[in-house]
Formats: sequence, structure tokens, C-alpha cells
Amino acid sequence: MPLAHSPQCREVFTWMKRDRSTVMASYKQRVIALTKRQGQTFGFFLRVEQGVLGHLVRCLDMGGVAELAGMKDGDRILRVNGIFVDELSHQQVVDLVKENGVSVTFHVMDAASYTQAKAEGFDLSVPHPRPVTNGVGGHTGKPKLCYLVKSTKGYEFSLRSVRGEQGVFMTQVSPGGVAAQAGVKTNDRLLQVNGDDVEDATHEQVVEKIKQAGSSLMFLLAEEDTHRYYLNNGIKIGAAMATVKHLLHKPRIINLTKGPDGYGYLLKEGSNTNAHVITDIDQGSPAAKAGLKDMDRLVALEGQAIQHDTHEQVVDKIRKAGNKCCLLVVDEDTDKMYKMAGVSPMLFLDEMKDSASPPSYTEAIHLPAPRNAAPPAVTMEEDQALKPKLCKMQKTPGGYGFHLNGIQGVCGQHIQQVVRGGVADRAGLEDGDIVVEVNSINVENSTHEQVVDIIHQSGSSLELLVATKSVYDQLKAKGVAITPMLLGPRMHTTATVEDRRENRTRMETPPVPAPARERTPSVSSVSSVSSEESLDLKM
Repeated sequence: MPLAHSPQCREVFTWMKRDRSTVMASYKQRVIALTKRQGQTFGFFLRVEQGVLGHLVRCLDMGGVAELAGMKDGDRILRVNGIFVDELSHQQVVDLVKENGVSVTFHVMDAASYTQAKAEGFDLSVPHPRPVTNGVGGHTGKPKLCYLVKSTKGYEFSLRSVRGEQGVFMTQVSPGGVAAQAGVKTNDRLLQVNGDDVEDATHEQVVEKIKQAGSSLMFLLAEEDTHRYYLNNGIKIGAAMATVKHLLHKPRIINLTKGPDGYGYLLKEGSNTNAHVITDIDQGSPAAKAGLKDMDRLVALEGQAIQHDTHEQVVDKIRKAGNKCCLLVVDEDTDKMYKMAGVSPMLFLDEMKDSASPPSYTEAIHLPAPRNAAPPAVTMEEDQALKPKLCKMQKTPGGYGFHLNGIQGVCGQHIQQVVRGGVADRAGLEDGDIVVEVNSINVENSTHEQVVDIIHQSGSSLELLVATKSVYDQLKAKGVAITPMLLGPRMHTTATVEDRRENRTRMETPPVPAPARERTPSVSSVSSVSSEESLDLKM
């Protein structure tokens, strides 16, 4: 339902446009594209520090790639090649940087702006519409990705270069031809061919690369003014900075409303790691009516990328979304096209959010409330739901079946990687639960090491008082102490895993035995993020 369909929604959108433009002017993100030589580093440390939010840039090499490009000590990394990383773990960000090889584009924010934005609850996942360097805005043009499929007439363009000058340019673009329809314009500078950088390549090398590409091409192009702007500001243009509006195939936003028999599809694990594939769509189901197709790949859920989530985590997020769910999916052709460009389909969603069109209902309900708005009334049902969970477990030879996620020396621990069907799962633990008490000891102000030690000393039985993040935040906002007393006289755990499975809709694969996981040597299956490499890694 578009916001413009009701006065209340129009009011929210009017505030959103005014407030977003004001706040974004204050919290500018800088786009820094780095390229290193094989075997070298980018010249900075990516760190997680005790009591400090965000992924920090530290220990810059003077004269190194990052320092020369404008990175500053204390900068927070928000995006890696267009993927929002502020809410990812340190190791996930490290892996993402490593996956992208010798050329990576970062969105960063200075320390003071980041701290203030966090304190004011600003949504940093909304990218700034204009690339900036060192806090100075500039040319609004963007590079562009153009996908060309050869026709019987070829690609219908030519290349030109000037002897003794760097750069290869598009010329003789036939009006209405393949290249023109793909968004190519005469005098566009060619920067990449199928994800490979050709800025320093000769005319002959570029021609040869195009010949070897076969029947389709992915170009990264920039108009000369755009290229000059980035060059003058010391920014190397990467594909993650480009507009995707010209691309032939588009990701699809699917809004689902659950029917009596669920959504009517299965979610399966693809052949690639952490690929989530739609299949077995029931005829006439909500999924079929909304436009889902067999073999669609799920990219995002409720506007958040699920690239690093396991199958179980994605299924759990869909279940927790309730009766409505918003998916971003790509079909096989779209998926192949984006992979040719070396970018995430999330670029499409980000570009949609930056457009002037009103956001969807799903996007709007996640917007922060206006500062002077009265807090929403809490219904009796909601108030009764604000309860923690008391989970009692007996250790098995396989351990408890969960990981304790925390940072060395930092207070605040939460549950991750709950093994499906394991002891913790049956006791009611869920990914993301925040640990409040361990064996009746409050650990909210305890470090990771202290909590692990308490669990070590518990022997073969364990009792955890936990709360979902939503419940925890709401109770803290009300000033309510989280204790077992909130559970009432019976002090029961939440529903067992069997109870919860009865309510699962037909959106996941039939349960299969989970493969055995390698465990770290801490508390059977309770792991610790404490190695020096995971907290302070040279990039």
C-alpha cells in the first residue's frame, strides 16, 4: 500500500523527506575506492575496539594506498563495494574485503559524525545520494553500468583513443542500436569490461577483451565531466558507485501477505554457499500471485541483505516477519548480469530508496519516529509479550548447541548459531537473544570472558535468562529490571521447538539433519570472538 493512500501515511512521508534531507546533509559519507598490487595491503588496520561502536580504520601507513586516498584514523567503514556492513560482524567484513581482491570501494564516515549519528538513531544504511570526499560535495553525476547483448548487427558502437593519452572512449553509437538502448553514449569513457579494469589498457587490449567476451558485455562507463570530478577528488571509480538504472534485467521487490496455507513456496539452499533459492511455488498461492518464480534467488528481506545469513537464519527471519514479508529477488538472468558486473543487487534497492517516489509501507514502518512525536500506546497484548525467556539445558556429548557471541573485554553477549533440533533450540534459545542471567547471575555488565567462565563452571547443566533484542530494548526503555520475576509464578520457558515448528508455514525445506559443526574449545559449543586476528586485522 503506497503511503500516499492515507493522510496519516502522507504525514509520515512528508516528515521523512524533510528530516532525511536535513540529517543527511550533516552526516555525509565519503566514497573511497582503493586498488592495491597483488600481495600488498591497502595500508590500514580494520579493528574492533572495546567500548567503541563500528568497524574502525586504524594505524594508517603514511604514504600507503588508504592514507593517500583520504582515509583518516578513526573513520568508520559503512559499506564495502555497496554492501552495508555496519551491522555485520568483524569477521564478515574482513571476509567481504578479502573476497573483492585488489580493488575495493569503501563508504566511510568520520568518527565524530558516526558517533553523533548513532546517538541520534540515524539510519546509516541509507546511502548519501552524492559521493563526497573529505566532507566536500561535488558533481552529482554517477558512473553507469551498461549491459549489452550482441545482435545480428553486433554491438553497434566503435572505440576511439588518442595516441599518447590515457583512456578509451565510445564513439559511433548507432541511434536505437544495442549500445544506445543499453545506455551507452558517444564520448563515454570506458572503465571496466565484464568487471575487469581497463583504464590503463591500450586500445588493442580493450578490443581483444571485448572480442573474447562472447555474446554479452558489461561496461562500466563515465561521462567525461563525471570522470574528471572523481579524478580531481582522488577517487577511483568502482562498479559499486554506479547507477544500475540502465541495466536490462531488474531485481524484483515482492510484497507477500500470508494466506491460510502460508506463503506457498519453499526456500532451499542453493549450490553456492549462503545462496537462498525459491522453488516449488504452489499454483494460486500468495507467492505465485505476487510474482515469485521458481529458482529466484533471495537477496534481501525487509530491505536488509541476507548474503551472510545461513538458511536457518533466513527462515527464522521470515517467520518472525509475521503475516507480511517484503523480499528482493533476482531471476537467473538478472543474477548472472549482476555477477558479471561484480556488484550486489542491493545497489538496485539503494537506488530505489534514494528516488523521490514514496517508500513502500514496509519501508515506512521502519523509519524513525519524528523527534517530537508522542510514543505509540502499548496495548495490553504487547505489554504481556514483553517477557524474557528462562531456558534450562542439559549438556549432551555435542554440547549445548549454540554459540555465545561477544567481543573480548566488552560487556553484552548474545546468542548465535543455535543448532536446529539441539539442546538450546529445544529449550527456546533463538539467534539474536541477549543474555541477561547465567545460572541466576546477572551478566549484563560482565565481559565475554567472565560469562564464558561462569558457563564453564556450570558443569553439565545450564540456565539462561535471555530476551529478544526487541523485548530487551523495550523493557530497558521502560526502566524495568529484567529478572525471572517477569515470568510470573510458573517461570516457564517459551514454547518448545516442536510447538514452534507446528506454526511454521510452507516456506522452508523439510528439516534435514544438520551437519556436524566444528566447535571451538570454549564451553563445548559456546564460542568466543577473542583472537588477535579477528579484532585487529591488517587490510
